[in-house]
Amino acid sequence: MARRRFFVREIGGGKAVIAGEEAHHLTRVLRVEAGQKYEISDGRCVYLAEVETARRDAVAFSILEPVSTPSPLLEIALHVALVKFDRLELLIEKATELGVASLLFFEAARSEKGLIRAAPKRLERWERIAREASEQSRRANLPRIEAPVSFRDVLEADARIRLLLDEAGEETPILRALPGDPKRGDRVAVLVGPEGGWTDREREAIHAAKWQSVSLGATILRTETAALAALAIIDAAWANAAPGESVSQL
Repeated sequence: MARRRFFVREIGGGKAVIAGEEAHHLTRVLRVEAGQKYEISDGRCVYLAEVETARRDAVAFSILEPVSTPSPLLEIALHVALVKFDRLELLIEKATELGVASLLFFEAARSEKGLIRAAPKRLERWERIAREASEQSRRANLPRIEAPVSFRDVLEADARIRLLLDEAGEETPILRALPGDPKRGDRVAVLVGPEGGWTDREREAIHAAKWQSVSLGATILRTETAALAALAIIDAAWANAAPGESVSQL
């Protein structure tokens, strides 16, 4: 059985500490005790560590040895229009499990009004959801979750492949739009609109910025469903090109 993995803010001098609410969860819920061994990550490297002390307010670890983790096959950035926060939180959790590298949110013309003002206050909560999902799925590092940006900033994403999920017209099926020569380390950006769909003006701006429109099928999907479906399809395409390797350890 795989060891549980936890994230720490930093590792120094062969030591690391988890404090506050996270320590309370470890000691009272997971029953972590001195002498037990776990894997810990500082967001860059993973180590095998032993619990030195386990108190309600702090759990101290001593580093034993590094743990080998596979290098990522690709880096996927989801650029998602703001939707109701309960659905957005589900998206953050599941996208993290699927290995997303970064999540960037923005206000689209048909996003619900007020979300852009409330979003910065939720950033800490979203990061906690991503950390817990990363620990559960045994990721080596955490996805980047950034404060919402403008629609124009989103269009400037730096990626080899930039895909617009669009429910309108006869768009290219996503599998046909993916490259026939996936390369390790590829960067893929996926642009996902709000539940009300894209406006004509937004589509014009996106196409002018050279994003490729793709379809996920004949049915109309919610924002979070579309984003997760695209992420799973892209992951599978790169994994198929490199049998035996995992794309989940981003």
